Amino acid sequence: MKAKSISGNSPDQIKTALEQSMADGFKPTLAIVFISIKQDRDAICQILCQMNISIFGATSSGEFVNGHQSEGETAIMLLDLPTDEYTILFEEIAERTIEEACHHLGQSALEKIKNPALIFCSTFLTADGKVLEGETLMRNLEKAVGPHANIFGGMAGDDISFTGTYVFTNNRSTDYGMVALVLDEDKIKLQGMAISGWKPLGISRTVTKSEGNLIYSIDDQPALEVYLRFLGMDSSTASDRISFFDTVGVHYPIQIERENRAPMMCNPIGYDKEKDALICESNVVQGSRFRFSTPPDFDIIETVVGEAASLKKETRTEAEALLIFSCAGRLSALGPMAQEENEGLQKVWNAPMAGFFTYGEFGRAVNGKHEFHSTTCCWVTLSEK
Repeated sequence: MKAKSISGNSPDQIKTALEQSMADGFKPTLAIVFISIKQDRDAICQILCQMNISIFGATSSGEFVNGHQSEGETAIMLLDLPTDEYTILFEEIAERTIEEACHHLGQSALEKIKNPALIFCSTFLTADGKVLEGETLMRNLEKAVGPHANIFGGMAGDDISFTGTYVFTNNRSTDYGMVALVLDEDKIKLQGMAISGWKPLGISRTVTKSEGNLIYSIDDQPALEVYLRFLGMDSSTASDRISFFDTVGVHYPIQIERENRAPMMCNPIGYDKEKDALICESNVVQGSRFRFSTPPDFDIIETVVGEAASLKKETRTEAEALLIFSCAGRLSALGPMAQEENEGLQKVWNAPMAGFFTYGEFGRAVNGKHEFHSTTCCWVTLSEK
């Protein structure tokens, strides 16, 4: 396997970068595309199609390649992977349930490749406001392909505009569905992990009334009042969703407790005035126990990069490509340190890198179990065996 990463701010720039990458005889068969909704996806897909390159793509909320981070551009990982070592599956959910769509994707993956591993992206928000629930997606996907199959990826973004997210392949695109790059793990080795760094704070609390992704009460008190009291803020602050939840609330997710598993990070993303409820990015089961949390300290970069270095040393393996799925909330909370984190991982593995800022992450936690994450840096390396 040979890999190269390119980026650009227009179809013309991408075409030029692609031609330059192929000037030495490099012939990519696969493009992993992370692209802003501001860019012309159709034009860029057409350029790649003309080169007979398979496309696995998702829209982003910021994207990055080696030494370059952008907002509103396109980042692409190019691979010259043999075509019998991978397949791309696309599922538009439409009127089906998530369980049905995941089951079909999983069965298709197992039919095509006996020992599959998935690089996986899904939409988060449709143009008409419908949310795809990440935890439900992760559990059904794991059930469909089996707990031993590696799954890493992220939920598509839309430049924090909340106008609609998309996943796509060469000739198909949807704002309510998923796309999977299915790799043959008998031939391609995947290594990765997901680390948040957000720290739990205070006592466990109980969600005493909830419905779907709405929390009405916490410890039998209005949820918004409890949340704002934790932050030391006045309830009137929440009247402006843009100034509060997108700039402050994203830094203080709740950590929902799960038995024998890492807590599920869940961001309150808004407030429903009519229902007097917190709007969360994921469904929250009534009766759930959780703790509030605070953003990581400056040492989080050392932690994430250090864990990667330890894994590399322990497994004594090298990487040929590195993909990173980092939460958009992480970029907001960490600022320039988010880029330091991504570049630190790239230096550890010394391989071409591409990634994007997501609305949720899929991957193995430090304990090795598959989870749906938030506020997390999830990374995975690829190398041919």
